[in-house]
Order: sequence, then C-alpha cells, then structure tokens
Amino acid sequence: MTEYVIRRLILMIPTLLLVSLIVFTIMRVIPGDVATLIATRGGEGIASQDEIQSLRDKIGLNDPLPIQYAKFIFGLIKFDVGNSLWSGRPVIAELISRLPLTIELALLSILVSVSIAIPIGVMSAIRQDTWVDYLFRVISISGLALPSFWLGVLIILFLSIYFRWIPPLGYTDFFVDPWKNVQQMIWPALALGFRLSAIVSRMTRSTMLEVLREDYIRTAWAKGLKERVVIFRHALKNALLPVITITGLQLGALLGGTVIAETIFTLPGIGRFLIDSINHRDYPVVQTIVMWLAMAFSFVNLTVDVAYAWLNPRIRFN
Repeated sequence: MTEYVIRRLILMIPTLLLVSLIVFTIMRVIPGDVATLIATRGGEGIASQDEIQSLRDKIGLNDPLPIQYAKFIFGLIKFDVGNSLWSGRPVIAELISRLPLTIELALLSILVSVSIAIPIGVMSAIRQDTWVDYLFRVISISGLALPSFWLGVLIILFLSIYFRWIPPLGYTDFFVDPWKNVQQMIWPALALGFRLSAIVSRMTRSTMLEVLREDYIRTAWAKGLKERVVIFRHALKNALLPVITITGLQLGALLGGTVIAETIFTLPGIGRFLIDSINHRDYPVVQTIVMWLAMAFSFVNLTVDVAYAWLNPRIRFN
C-alpha cells in the first residue's frame, strides 16, 4: 500500500504540470488585456499606451511566455506565486483567507448529502417496488430536477416569510463564534447537500440492488441472520464502493468553490473569488486557484482509492 501511494504521488507531478500549462495558456489567449483593465480602472477611465506598456513591464507581462511560465512554476514550488494584480495582496494570503469557508462548506454539504442519500438508497433497495421505494425515488428525482440556487432562494424566502428571520450574511470563523458560523453555513450546506444527495441515493439504490442479488447474500439469509446484520455488515459495505467514488468527485468539485451558493448567501469563498479574478484577468489568482482545484481532486481520488482497500479486503494495490 505504501509503495502504491508513493507511486500515485509521483504520478501527480506530470498531471499537475499539464494542468498548469493548460491554464497558463488559456489565460494568455482569452480576449482582454489585464494591464489595460487595471490602467483604465476596469474600463471606466482612460489611459495612454505609454501608461499601459509601463504597467505591463511592471507586472511582467512583457517577459517572454516561457519565462512567465517558469516564474509561475517556481512560485508554486516556493509557495510564493506573487501578488494579485488587482488587490496587490499576496495570492497565497488571499487564498488562505478563503479556504476555511470553502472547506467547511464542502464538508458540511457532503455530510448532509451522505446523511440523506445513504438511508434513502438503502431503504429504496430493500423495499423495492413498494410505496417506500416510490416515495424515495420521487425525492431523489426532485433533487436532480431542482437547481441548488433555486433551493437556496426558497430557503431564504421560507425563513423570512414564515419565521421572520434571515440567515446572517457573510462569514464568521467557527472558532470565533460557533453559533453564528452554524447559522451562516447550515443553509447553503442544505441547499447543496440535498442536490448532491439525489445522485448519491440513486447510485446507492442501484448498487444495493446488485449486491442483494449476490450468492453470498442469499447464503446469509439462508443462515437465518437478522436483516440488520445482512444489510449493514454484508451488503452495504460492498455496495458503497461506487458511492464513495461519486462522493469523492463531488467533494473535489466543492473544494473548488460553489459560486452560486456563495453568491446567494454572500459567502466570500474561493468560487466567487475565482469568477471575479477571471473577469479581471487576474492571472496569478486564476492560475493558483486552478492548481489548488487540481491538487484537491488528485488527493481526493487517492484517498478514495485507499478507502477501497479498507471497505473491500479483496482489493490489493501493488
């Protein structure tokens, strides 16, 4: 297992280098010049060509592209990718200030998703084609059909109309004020988690139905084992492998930021920061956030693969 993990970590290097090259190239070929945007204050003012060229020299945009790319890579290695072209603050500091919110929202959303999806998926499978199954399938399909932004708006309207209360805006660190943090984060987590749970519950139901038809499950029933033992000790553990894969992919995507939920609930997370930076052509910020997302996906996928061996002892990595 240790050798497998080391090999996977080594293989991440060319993957991340390819991602860095792609995002670096895309940011240089998309229309718009960041120096012009900065010099004209987002297009609201007027700047001469000399001022724009001077600014390009200052922020290094006139350097040859290979040199710009090399500076970017060495900056990543040293954890110093420079400053934001708009705010002037170090990019790493900007990212770190938003990471706690994004990680907390991602974990809470996954927790909500799994808490809803696993019981629904299991109950739908063991009560197949009964009213329980039909009810839970309707709930799952509703989650697939309802966009998370619409659910977020409904939550705010429901709380304001029926309880005369609106969730606190912004973000407060959990260690500063735990209760206010929970009030701010639980509602976007519910909106995102319900949407994600629809996919997970459908997958749980499908895999549970497959496992329940296996011979060893029939043997367990024939031995007279209790339903709880057959379902949770023998069936669910093997049925969870595809579910863990989907959940891992969802977590990786959430770690890259959830723009719509952050916008609706006014949360200063990575998603909103990324969209604003793309609009501003803030190269260092966009490149760093994309690399963070690529690393998050890589490590989540590795964690999922390692979890396979724990759930299914027959799986061995060499």
